[in-house]
Amino acid sequence: MKIATASYPLDVLPSWAAYEDKLTAWVAEAVEAGAQLLVFPEYGAMELATLAGPDVAGDLEASLFAVADRLEEADALHAHLASQFSVHILAASAPATRDLPGGIDRPVNRARFFAPGGAAGWQDKQIMTRFEAETWNVAPGGPLRLFDTSLGKIGVLICYDCEFPLLGHALSDADILLIPSVTEALSGYSRVRIGAQARALENQCVTVMSSVVGAAPWSEAVDMSVGAGGIYGPPDTGFPDTGVIAQGALNEPGWVYGDVDLSAIAAVRADGVVLNRRDWALQDGRADPVTVVTLA
Repeated sequence: MKIATASYPLDVLPSWAAYEDKLTAWVAEAVEAGAQLLVFPEYGAMELATLAGPDVAGDLEASLFAVADRLEEADALHAHLASQFSVHILAASAPATRDLPGGIDRPVNRARFFAPGGAAGWQDKQIMTRFEAETWNVAPGGPLRLFDTSLGKIGVLICYDCEFPLLGHALSDADILLIPSVTEALSGYSRVRIGAQARALENQCVTVMSSVVGAAPWSEAVDMSVGAGGIYGPPDTGFPDTGVIAQGALNEPGWVYGDVDLSAIAAVRADGVVLNRRDWALQDGRADPVTVVTLA
């Protein structure tokens, strides 16, 4: 299959129709290139806050709820485009205030996933960054999910989540892990990219990183973003020696495309040069306790 992952710039939207036009153009471009799976980035939906005016878009608290209030309309648009173009779409993640886990009364960071046949699901972010937890008061959401699709088994780790090996291992049955991200500096982009590549190595799977790129001075939350789309696999049999299937130029808006063969994932898991996924359990009993040796 061909995968399209976004290096996505945020815009000030003069109207809902402008958002419809933008999203439709992005999807149509990817479909024209032959893509079957389209991946938008973390908090890419924050541009919807501009529909409520600059004062709301620029306010951390108000912008959360302004976007959440538009989510039902945005989901209907994504569902329509997935059906119209016969593609799977991971929508840009957004603050969500409906269908929250028990005991949660703050917005969660939610990525919604749409299949061409009309089915849809979502994945909430598990572990908050310091900004989300300490400044923005975004809450951890519901549990990890594995989506069984016509394109294979697909999991989602939203940005910071991909930096935690146990979350990745919980999704070790996934053929593809989608990693929507937004990072404000090169160091943040590097952390997520390295996390994406590490999860591809450990799980012997394909990981797909999308990014917000460029300036959005109207938002305190996503005012500057550094990143690029990328598609990664294990540096092993059937994959590039670097593990890099495709990687976009830093901060260059547009789609990044890569071809992925599910049979190559099955083959490397069964008979790779190394078998990281199979050998995960061999760590048990070897990591604890650690023997301290003093060398004077």
